[in-house]
Amino acid sequence: MKEAQILNGYEIAKERYAAIGVDTDKAVAELEKQQISLHCWQTDDVIGFESGEALSGGIQTTGNYPGRARNIDEVRSDLEFVKTLLAGNHRVNLHEIYGDFGGKFVDRDKVGVECFESWVQWAKENNFKLDFNSTSFSHPKSGDLSLSNPDPAIREFWIEHTKRCRRIADAMGKAQNDPCIMNIWVHDGSKDTTVNRKYYREILAESLDEILKEELPGMKTCLEAKLFGIGLESYTVGSMDFFEGYCATRKVIYTLDTGHYEPTENVADKVASLLLFVPELMLHVSRPIRWDSDHVTIMNDPTLELFKELVRADGLKRAHVGLDYFDASINRIGAYIIGTRATQKCILSALLEPLAKLREYEANGQYFQRLALLEEAKTLPFGAVFDYFNWKNNVPVGEEYISCIEQYEKDVTSKR
Repeated sequence: MKEAQILNGYEIAKERYAAIGVDTDKAVAELEKQQISLHCWQTDDVIGFESGEALSGGIQTTGNYPGRARNIDEVRSDLEFVKTLLAGNHRVNLHEIYGDFGGKFVDRDKVGVECFESWVQWAKENNFKLDFNSTSFSHPKSGDLSLSNPDPAIREFWIEHTKRCRRIADAMGKAQNDPCIMNIWVHDGSKDTTVNRKYYREILAESLDEILKEELPGMKTCLEAKLFGIGLESYTVGSMDFFEGYCATRKVIYTLDTGHYEPTENVADKVASLLLFVPELMLHVSRPIRWDSDHVTIMNDPTLELFKELVRADGLKRAHVGLDYFDASINRIGAYIIGTRATQKCILSALLEPLAKLREYEANGQYFQRLALLEEAKTLPFGAVFDYFNWKNNVPVGEEYISCIEQYEKDVTSKR
């Protein structure tokens, strides 16, 4: 797209939005500051560097598109390329199994900061910040229960693992002078009916209390609920209601994964309530189809509503945004760019909403006017603002990124 077209389109959009009280320059500046945490597991189908095999325990990647990253250098190469196609400065989200283990097996209760020193250096060199996750699935000691396991030996193994992960995150945060956000998700549950629901949740709460006792100023912990896991369909220990109560009483960040709720639930509707009781939110933006299938994020109604609700609740500054999907059926780099740009589009759309006028209408009981403006806002020239945002940050505009990814596939991923 030619520069003149982009700038002319933006000027028209800027004038149109100004007529309803929206400053597009301010919205673009806000979007430029919004970091999105890029999930490293999109590059290699959630395999990691521990065993070289596909994971299990509620994790399943579908598809076999050529070009999967096979080692740490290829994962990093893909992330470096992704960065060139995205406006803004973003983060990289690592699972523990993506450590730099030097070709040696390091069990999860022995992992240490040294396994991630090269990641810290790489992130610094490439202007990334790092986030982190403990990995309590796909291990001989995982089974159906990890942190909620009645067996003290197994439970202590996972407590030790999670403590060590928090220390790694703390070291990352201190090195980058910005808190590393560490997410804890456990797959624990039961395939069929259990009669001990409260018992396992008591154990999980005790385990988490033990893990969180250590004060680590370089990191922030967040806890992720889930509806169910594969093979654990009847009961999830770390359910939404469990973690809502736990995070509210312990003042811990709550993770909203958009794929971890009933298909008919409105995840956006949870934002305002949670912000009353938890310090911050972590968003794992995904696209569920039928269930937590982790399809590539697109600019759809649920994702739009999620970010509109965040902005309406003045919650964007209290939220951390990350992606969490893994699609191996299409070009993996393409999946990255589609999902990240879709998330940016949703954030921008929320920032461009004529919120001041809408609030005025609502306060005055002018409900016809409120609904009318909400409807008219849907067809305002949002796309011209997003094109300008990308042009201003020297990355491909519109569909131009498609050919860039095709060239990377020809030069790099097709040779793997």
